[in-house]
Amino acid sequence: MFDSIAIISILIALGVGAGTLGSLVGVGGGIIMVPVLTYMGFSPSQIASTSLLAVTSTSASSTLEYAKQKRIDYSTGLKMAIFAIPGSVLGAFLAGLISLESFKLYFAILLILTGIYLLYRNSARAKTAYDGQADVTVPAKPSSLSYLLMFAGTFFSGIISSLFGVGGGIIFVPMMLLIFGMKMFRAAPTSQFIILISSLSGFFTHAFLGHPDYVQALSLAAGSFVGGQLGARISKSAKESLLHKILAFALVGVGIRFVVEWLYTVLK
Repeated sequence: MFDSIAIISILIALGVGAGTLGSLVGVGGGIIMVPVLTYMGFSPSQIASTSLLAVTSTSASSTLEYAKQKRIDYSTGLKMAIFAIPGSVLGAFLAGLISLESFKLYFAILLILTGIYLLYRNSARAKTAYDGQADVTVPAKPSSLSYLLMFAGTFFSGIISSLFGVGGGIIFVPMMLLIFGMKMFRAAPTSQFIILISSLSGFFTHAFLGHPDYVQALSLAAGSFVGGQLGARISKSAKESLLHKILAFALVGVGIRFVVEWLYTVLK
C-alpha cells in the first residue's frame, strides 16, 4: 500500500507531530503514534517496539530541555522509575503474545481513559492560575499505603508502556500531583524523565526479542526527537487548554472507533 520512502516520510512527520504534542501534554507521544501505526497494518509487537523507540527519543529530547530549565525532580523520578523498569520488561514479552484485534480493544480502552484524564486535567488546571510559584513542590507526607499504591501504579505503567508502545504519563503525572503534592510545572518534566528510563528498558527487551523494524523505528524516533524539543520549549509559554480538549476528544473518538471495529469483527 505504501512504498518504503512514503512510509519513512509519514513516520518522520508523525514523529514530529506526536513528539511535540506528547511533550506538551506530558503523556508521551506514543498515545498519538500507535493508532496510526495500527492503521498502517503493523503487528502488535512491531507497533509497540517501533513506537517505544520514538517515545524514548521524545522523552530524551524533552528531558534534555527540561533539565536546562531545572524543572525535573530527579529524586522522585528515580524512585518511580525503579519500579517501572520490571513492568516494562514484562510488557515487552506480553506484546509478542497478543493478537491485533485484542490489541486494538485494549488500546481503545487506554485511549478513552487518556482522553478522560486530559479533560479532567484541563479542568483542574483551569482552577489554578500560574502565579510564578508553580515550580515549587508543595510539601507532602505520603502514607505507607500511598507509597504502596505509587509503586504498584508505576509497575503497571511500565507494563502498559512496553505492551502498547506508549509513555506512562497518564499514571505518573496524577500520582505525582496527588501523592507528592507536586505542581504540574514540575510533574510533567519529571514524568518525561521517568518515561525515558522505563521506555529504554522496554525497548531493549523488545530488541532482545527481535520485535523492532529499525528503519521504521529510527525514522519515527528522528521526528520525535525534534518534536520533543519543540514541545518542551513551547510549554514554557503555551496556553494548553484548547489543545488538551482537542486531543482528548480525538483520542476518545479513535478509541470508540477501535471498539466498534472490534465489535464488528466479533459479531460478523
